[in-house]
Amino acid sequence: MRNPILAVAALALLASPALSRERNDPRDGHGYANPGAVIAAELAFAKLAREKGQWTAFMATATKDAVMFVPQPAYVQEYLKGKANPAQAVKWQPHQVWSSCDGTLAVTRGAWQDGAKNGWFTTVWQRQKNGSYKWVLDQGEELPMAMDAPDMIVSKVADCPAGYHARRAQKPKDFKGKLPALDPAHLMGRSLDGTLGWDVTVTPEGARRFVVTMTTGGQQATVQDLQVEAPAK
Repeated sequence: MRNPILAVAALALLASPALSRERNDPRDGHGYANPGAVIAAELAFAKLAREKGQWTAFMATATKDAVMFVPQPAYVQEYLKGKANPAQAVKWQPHQVWSSCDGTLAVTRGAWQDGAKNGWFTTVWQRQKNGSYKWVLDQGEELPMAMDAPDMIVSKVADCPAGYHARRAQKPKDFKGKLPALDPAHLMGRSLDGTLGWDVTVTPEGARRFVVTMTTGGQQATVQDLQVEAPAK
């Protein structure tokens, strides 16, 4: 599935809304951040869901250790194995993307629609050894009304660490080995250069808080702080 996904991603990027860039543009040579490639991966993910089925797309674009909430955290590849696709896939569109300086980690946020229902989603993307992006964590929540679509997808890239040199930066390694037991109460991740991180806490009832921090202006700043209530019993 990897090569077709990359091909779709390239086409999706050409058809995507304009991408505004803020600070540390990846073209300036300071890092290997590429928010456009992350948006292309997100658009290709959504397109694959429409064409091949929702859960088929989720499994094809996720890492081996990717996690979703049901409402407790679960490994996607295990949870969705053998699960039939819904008759109609959820539709979604990215609105924002945050990337680490080195491009090894990025987070997207946007809107989804499922019939008359609307909501938000946020996805953590991890660059793979071959340079492609796969998602490692996905979540969302229903909203009482649809989110307003932006004129442009907004991208923000973290400040690079002092003395950072892209050619000497750590390179991503694909996950190998046996999956460890998931901590049901706390999950977290960080880019290899430490400039972008995420943290999620989950209560026994299924409520969770998701926080993303990014290096900006010389310090770690919170760029997302989202809370999801426990599902009604």
